Amino acid sequence: MTDVQSILAAASQLPVEQRLDLIDALCETIPPHPEHTLSDDWMAEIERRSAEIDAGTAKTIPWEEARRELYRQAGMDEPH
Repeated sequence: MTDVQSILAAASQLPVEQRLDLIDALCETIPPHPEHTLSDDWMAEIERRSAEIDAGTAKTIPWEEARRELYRQAGMDEPH
Protein backbone atom coordinates (compact mmCIF):
# COMPACT_ATOMS: atom_id res chain seq x y z
CA MET A 1 0.00 0.00 0.00
CA THR A 2 1.38 3.46 -0.91
CA ASP A 3 1.60 6.31 1.59
CA VAL A 4 -1.36 8.01 -0.09
CA GLN A 5 -3.44 4.83 0.08
CA SER A 6 -2.64 4.28 3.76
CA ILE A 7 -3.37 7.91 4.61
CA LEU A 8 -6.65 7.73 2.70
CA ALA A 9 -7.59 4.48 4.44
CA ALA A 10 -6.90 6.04 7.84
CA ALA A 11 -8.67 9.30 6.97
CA SER A 12 -11.71 7.37 5.71
CA GLN A 13 -12.21 6.05 9.24
CA LEU A 14 -12.62 9.57 10.66
CA PRO A 15 -16.10 10.97 11.34
CA VAL A 16 -17.49 13.00 8.42
CA GLU A 17 -16.94 16.34 10.15
CA GLN A 18 -13.26 15.57 10.71
CA ARG A 19 -12.88 14.41 7.10
CA LEU A 20 -14.36 17.71 5.87
CA ASP A 21 -11.98 19.60 8.17
CA LEU A 22 -9.10 17.56 6.73
CA ILE A 23 -10.19 18.43 3.19
CA ASP A 24 -10.22 22.13 4.10
CA ALA A 25 -6.78 21.85 5.72
CA LEU A 26 -5.32 20.01 2.72
CA CYS A 27 -6.75 22.57 0.29
CA GLU A 28 -5.01 25.33 2.23
CA THR A 29 -1.64 23.60 1.68
CA ILE A 30 -1.86 23.72 -2.13
CA PRO A 31 0.21 26.56 -3.58
CA PRO A 32 -1.57 29.07 -5.82
CA HIS A 33 0.27 27.78 -8.89
CA PRO A 34 0.78 24.05 -8.55
CA GLU A 35 3.44 22.54 -10.76
CA HIS A 36 1.10 19.82 -12.01
CA THR A 37 -0.38 20.27 -15.44
CA LEU A 38 -3.94 19.39 -16.33
CA SER A 39 -4.95 17.20 -19.23
CA ASP A 40 -6.25 18.79 -22.43
CA ASP A 41 -9.75 17.51 -21.60
CA TRP A 42 -9.70 19.20 -18.17
CA MET A 43 -8.37 22.44 -19.66
CA ALA A 44 -11.13 22.41 -22.30
CA GLU A 45 -13.75 21.89 -19.58
CA ILE A 46 -12.30 24.70 -17.47
CA GLU A 47 -12.28 27.02 -20.47
CA ARG A 48 -15.88 26.07 -21.35
CA ARG A 49 -17.09 26.73 -17.80
CA SER A 50 -15.11 29.98 -17.58
CA ALA A 51 -16.70 31.17 -20.82
CA GLU A 52 -20.17 30.39 -19.40
CA ILE A 53 -19.35 32.41 -16.27
CA ASP A 54 -17.98 35.30 -18.35
CA ALA A 55 -21.09 35.23 -20.56
CA GLY A 56 -23.35 35.22 -17.50
CA THR A 57 -25.05 31.96 -18.55
CA ALA A 58 -23.71 29.79 -15.69
CA LYS A 59 -25.63 29.52 -12.45
CA THR A 60 -23.11 29.97 -9.66
CA ILE A 61 -23.37 29.98 -5.89
CA PRO A 62 -20.92 31.36 -3.32
CA TRP A 63 -18.52 28.86 -1.69
CA GLU A 64 -20.05 29.58 1.74
CA GLU A 65 -23.46 28.47 0.45
CA ALA A 66 -22.02 25.36 -1.24
CA ARG A 67 -20.13 24.42 1.94
CA ARG A 68 -23.28 24.90 4.06
CA GLU A 69 -25.19 22.63 1.67
CA LEU A 70 -22.49 19.94 1.86
CA TYR A 71 -22.67 19.97 5.66
CA ARG A 72 -26.49 19.92 5.51
CA GLN A 73 -26.45 16.90 3.18
CA ALA A 74 -24.05 15.17 5.57
CA GLY A 75 -26.50 15.89 8.42
CA MET A 76 -23.98 17.99 10.31
CA ASP A 77 -23.70 21.47 11.74
CA GLU A 78 -21.13 23.60 9.97
CA PRO A 79 -18.14 24.38 12.22
CA HIS A 80 -17.57 28.03 13.10
